Amino acid sequence: MKKPLVIKIGGAILERQDALISLLKVIKSLRNEKVVLVHGGGCVVDHMLAQAGLQSEKRHGLRVTPAQHMPIISGALAGTVNKTIVAQATLQKISAIGLSLADGGIAQCQLNTEGLGAVGLPTAHSSKLLDMLLNNGFMPVISSIGALANGEMVNVNADDAAVTICQLLNAELLLLTDVNGVKDCEGNYLQSIDKSLAQSLIEQGVIAGGMTAKINAAIHAANQLRRSIAVASWKTPEQILNLLAGDAIGTRVQPDTN
Repeated sequence: MKKPLVIKIGGAILERQDALISLLKVIKSLRNEKVVLVHGGGCVVDHMLAQAGLQSEKRHGLRVTPAQHMPIISGALAGTVNKTIVAQATLQKISAIGLSLADGGIAQCQLNTEGLGAVGLPTAHSSKLLDMLLNNGFMPVISSIGALANGEMVNVNADDAAVTICQLLNAELLLLTDVNGVKDCEGNYLQSIDKSLAQSLIEQGVIAGGMTAKINAAIHAANQLRRSIAVASWKTPEQILNLLAGDAIGTRVQPDTN
């Protein structure tokens, strides 16, 4: 049986309708593939927080989330962004359904203890809802909003959310970003990267900002699944066809060898 494909999107693709439509058209062409979209939407969150007169801070690519920001962040991600993607998918004749990490017990979240506020660390919990949807031809579109055991909503890094869904479904994972992979010190794209090289590039400041969180999430996923994870650009969504054909695309994040 083919593994499902989990695709994480965020950033500029959510600001460019043409890019999102191009991606959805490629997904539509896959026909019998089971696809899950996991999304962030920091650009929309930033805009809505600014409109409310609130400032946002990031540390190592992760958003600091005061509890009073959560109504706006959850509204932006689980509401505006999620339903915009579902609406565009519907236009492409894709049977999409919008969810959060809390729906159907997909993931359980614990509070991040690094002083980031209402930020959750997700753990895969139940695939029952996603299995039902995928087996009936639906494409789940999952926002990176979760809930703690006490019911409080938390903001989850979208890369971590995608990794969790990938673990839950034993799926192939594709992290789409604004660039076609990870660059080395000389600005050349790397075909492959492991934890040791990634840590060196982070220490040198070559990997920084949101890419730091993305690479750390990909390394975690690679080690959990014991296989490489693809990081590639949303600007060329046809690469997905190459990925499913077994070809190398973007940068492959490798699991530890020990």
